[in-house]
Amino acid sequence: MAVRADGLPQRVRIHEVGPRDGLQNESVALPVEVKAEFIARLAQAGLTTVEATSFVHPKWVPQLADAEELFPKVSTLPQQYPGLRLPVLVPNERGLDRALDLGATEIAVFGSATETFAARNLNRTVAESLEMFAPVVHRAAEAEVRVRGYLSMCFGDPWEGPVATEQVVAVGKALLDLGCAELSLGDTIGTGTPGQVEALLGAFAAAGVGPERLAVHFHDTYGQALANTLAALRCGVSVVDASAGGLGGCPYAKSATGNLATEDLVWMLDGLGIETGVDLAALAATSQWLAGHLGRPSPSRAVRALVGSS
Repeated sequence: MAVRADGLPQRVRIHEVGPRDGLQNESVALPVEVKAEFIARLAQAGLTTVEATSFVHPKWVPQLADAEELFPKVSTLPQQYPGLRLPVLVPNERGLDRALDLGATEIAVFGSATETFAARNLNRTVAESLEMFAPVVHRAAEAEVRVRGYLSMCFGDPWEGPVATEQVVAVGKALLDLGCAELSLGDTIGTGTPGQVEALLGAFAAAGVGPERLAVHFHDTYGQALANTLAALRCGVSVVDASAGGLGGCPYAKSATGNLATEDLVWMLDGLGIETGVDLAALAATSQWLAGHLGRPSPSRAVRALVGSS
């Protein structure tokens, strides 16, 4: 039974990252046909934003080396599911070229709030990474392609420890000032807690960035992802990243465990009477189906409760 709580949005848009952020950290490289069916099943379950793949060099993310083969297989899905968005991650101008050549209409760039992770993930300083993103965002705007900015290590960094709020706000504002339409704040290693979430969102608001331009991306390392999401919703955020079945982590930060499971998120939102448009039973069945291809049970508690662990 749904019970509304005060101060929460009427609707939440789930930004599904399973096909990209989820699969990039799996040891099993799935066939392209399975990936395409995964994306189609997610759309059928009612998800309206599904991050399809990444145009990072295959050397760095071999699990997504088939982006050129995969994207044409799913790019017509919006004709079947009107309103479906299929963003793709691009690291640089070369990645943008590859995405544009295949007709992508939304892209994302991936930055870091800390210097150590920027060096390990992008082989650049934070300032150099922003310089690299500038022409990508500019050219995307010229092509009328929407750009999302990801900002990782917003709460804690495995090498640098706790991350200063003002540091996160400064880099986040820089990404928005480049022209990103939306900024996703990532708790990459899952150390954040609800009070920290409220403090960070309050700091962005004080800097002139309202919740309508922000999304949240929580990992569940310490079991805080749902609590952190609820804190963000109370601050006015209405876009939440999640990964079907709780897939994912981060290949460059080994302490990062799985993303917030989309099914666990939908269960909570349904219980709060918040609209998502997602058919939870269909989504859980999809994650169970994918778990069979990955050769292991889904880590999502809701999936296990709804369809079992087999």
